[in-house]
Amino acid sequence: MLDDFLVRAALAGVGLSLATGPLGAFVVWRRMAYFGDATAHAAILGVALALATGLPIVAGTLVVAAAMAVTVAGLAARGWAMDTTLGVLAHSALAFGLVAVSYFPSVRTDLSSYLFGDILAVTRGDLGLIWGGAVAVAVLLLWRWQALLTSTLNEDLAHASGLNPDRERLVLVLAMALTVAVSLKVVGALLIAAMLIIPAAAARGLARSPEGMALGATLIGALATLAGLRLSLWQDTPAGPSIIVAAAACFVVAAVLGRVRRA
Repeated sequence: MLDDFLVRAALAGVGLSLATGPLGAFVVWRRMAYFGDATAHAAILGVALALATGLPIVAGTLVVAAAMAVTVAGLAARGWAMDTTLGVLAHSALAFGLVAVSYFPSVRTDLSSYLFGDILAVTRGDLGLIWGGAVAVAVLLLWRWQALLTSTLNEDLAHASGLNPDRERLVLVLAMALTVAVSLKVVGALLIAAMLIIPAAAARGLARSPEGMALGATLIGALATLAGLRLSLWQDTPAGPSIIVAAAACFVVAAVLGRVRRA
């Protein structure tokens, strides 16, 4: 029989994959990898805000991550050079967050759990929050799927179809902010972008349709979670980074299989 904390950890990771799979597909299609980094790094500043105001950690993280996401989306719509702007915002938010958290001595020793996650410490309450947030993101993306896909493929076509690409971009960034907020305890602020990108990138070489890629990314994310937890238990390695290592291994396997199939 598995220990109770391992079951909760596995359920948390699988639940998170419901959000990171389809959302990660859009991140890859839209080349928003650095955008995800900026939103995730802002989560540490959200932790400091929550500690300063007495808010729950998830609430503080969600507020700051959403503010960062909306700010970046607004700058992108105005034609700012996104690579430089995202670099400034991402690293500044992380640095401000780390400095702000240092004013709370009780958190200093536990800062690694916010940076790299602590999936093995997930409680039943955390599990409900993770699954609730992940299901909300998945339902939102399913509801706006066709509009998001059209806006991603061709903004001119989206305008001709009566869609507003800026609104669809806002849907994506808010979904990303919610995903970052609920995933902070699972893989941490520094690794959530990897959980968004790597499974989706692995699924891209094997999928034959956008829906297939989103489903494949979800399955690969769930598989990476289970394999990473097994690796952590076997080798006594950090659970969050072990999950990303397993996801990277899935990417390599998928890349090889994709080349063989094309050949």
